[in-house]
Amino acid sequence: MSSPSPRTERGTGGEAPTVVVVGAGFGGLRVAKALRRAPVQVVLLDRNNYHLFQPLLYQVATAGLEPEEIAKPARAIMRGQKNFDFRMVDVTRVDFAAKRLETSAGPVAYDFLVLAPGGETNFFGLEAMQRHGLGLKDIPDAITIRNRVLTCFENAMLEPDAERRRALLTFIVVGGGPTGVEMAGALSELIRLVLVKDYPRLNIKDVRILLLEATDTLLAAMPERLREAAGKTLWRKYVEVRFGASVADYDGKQIRLKSGEIIPAATVIWAAGVRAAPLINTLGLSAARQGRIPVEPTLQLTGHPEVFIIGDAAYREQDGEPLPMVAPVAIQMGQAVARNIARQVQGKALEPFRYRDQGTLATIGRNAAVANVYGIQARGFVAWVMWLGIHIIQLIGFRNKLLVLINWAWDYFFYERAARLITRD
Repeated sequence: MSSPSPRTERGTGGEAPTVVVVGAGFGGLRVAKALRRAPVQVVLLDRNNYHLFQPLLYQVATAGLEPEEIAKPARAIMRGQKNFDFRMVDVTRVDFAAKRLETSAGPVAYDFLVLAPGGETNFFGLEAMQRHGLGLKDIPDAITIRNRVLTCFENAMLEPDAERRRALLTFIVVGGGPTGVEMAGALSELIRLVLVKDYPRLNIKDVRILLLEATDTLLAAMPERLREAAGKTLWRKYVEVRFGASVADYDGKQIRLKSGEIIPAATVIWAAGVRAAPLINTLGLSAARQGRIPVEPTLQLTGHPEVFIIGDAAYREQDGEPLPMVAPVAIQMGQAVARNIARQVQGKALEPFRYRDQGTLATIGRNAAVANVYGIQARGFVAWVMWLGIHIIQLIGFRNKLLVLINWAWDYFFYERAARLITRD
């Protein structure tokens, strides 16, 4: 492993070319790992020192898991890979002409560059929601939501006014995609199976959980019968599902819908969209929808064959539709880019990327999920078991797999969440 200097010089002469990967998410990490035997030097840059398993982030937000159970230091993951180096820095600018990145620790030069900075919450221009609503993209977001939910219950215990108490116990999730559905279901179970025992003096009838969806359907990527099953399961878990409910404003105390309806609520969790990370805005490139940068079939940046863009930052259409901003796309892109970089070093022709859709899963709580995997449609307990198995397998590190499995088993058999702590920054 090379020494962590503030600058990496490009390979010249007999030196191995330098591949700089920006982002330790699903795509970036896959590129770095897949190049372990390639004749290159890999440098991974990220503002955090860990890889986060984002699909389970909502479980941290609902006190089911601790952050360290779904995250692992990038250095630990890549330990033993001799052609790898990691640097915890902020990337502020890309100089394509000089083949150099500007970072918080100085410039880093590259021969090949892979931009995989991920995404951020898309508030669609609702500045008030951005100020007062709660996104869910990283560990601090999840901890903030957990603190807010638990603090609302503590404050409700002290609130003598019935209306203000009901507002404290009203929780709104905006967005009917997988994140919103899973968040609403997990929040309902946290409250009705666990917190109801911690706060026996509170009237559970004062609690409201609403899932607001601007369109007329949940889980749009799912077949119709699975969408209907998800909706029915949410209703059984006392989640009020509202269709055609577009948000107009939120001041931290009440949310206003475009229909004119006003709902007092101390907590609004925004799960309605995602856009490319802010770094993409600094590149000086024309962006497509959601701030994503169009790429060639080989995932190269047009005019810069040494630069690749993958994951949430890349815009690529397949069969007439843009590829979704989900982890499987980023993982497959990462594998494809690693192969193409190896081919490019060897002077071989590059291969176009094609996404192989493996399906979609969403859990709605205990014994309840919907799954459409490799053409197999399932719901209820069978889909829930599929969801458990797939997520355990995909977690990085045996310790994380074991801890998550133990926590899930404890919660399943004893109706108890371990991480019910209100923490302060």
